[in-house]
Amino acid sequence: MDYIKIPMDIEKKSFEIIGEEMGPHDFNERQLQIIKRVIHTTADFDYKNIVYIREKAIDEALSILKKGTTIYTDTNMALSGINKRALKKLNCNAVCYVSNEEVAKIAMERGITRSMAAIEKAVEDGVEFFVFGNAPTALFRLKELILEGKSKAKFIIGAPIGFVGAAESKEEIEKLDLPMITVRGRKGGSSVAAAIVNALMYMIVER
Repeated sequence: MDYIKIPMDIEKKSFEIIGEEMGPHDFNERQLQIIKRVIHTTADFDYKNIVYIREKAIDEALSILKKGTTIYTDTNMALSGINKRALKKLNCNAVCYVSNEEVAKIAMERGITRSMAAIEKAVEDGVEFFVFGNAPTALFRLKELILEGKSKAKFIIGAPIGFVGAAESKEEIEKLDLPMITVRGRKGGSSVAAAIVNALMYMIVER
């Protein structure tokens, strides 16, 4: 049986197919890189309609990444999906605190989700780059901390998935005047969030 075996060739062919099948669009080249990578991750062309990229958000994200930063993710799955080689080249690192024992203890004592407690720790640590693929409660909590003047957030990827609070959390975060990329509605997920991070990094460094 004849089939493509080289990983990069498979990805290249996939992106060619995506370009052929996604139809008319108004994305510029950098926006298109993000949209295509999300579609590549999900095989779902609806993402071309629901990924929201705020004006100048890409510029801000690239500026932060080039300086070297800590990226906070709300799930270990998103953390595992972010390209570590690209992170290293950019002198960046990615963290997730949901499995942290102290975070779990705080969440239990206060009757909140681990994701909410984890985002509070990330804010205390001065994180500026936030990535959400699963937890609406964490996105809601980040908005509260920003409005309280406690967070130094400079860039947000908001892509929680689900039926309870996911769409609403993204609607709320979009009310803030901050650079961000969101996935509107119920769709999203850790793999989508990681794909957006990777697409941004690949604009700066080679794979």
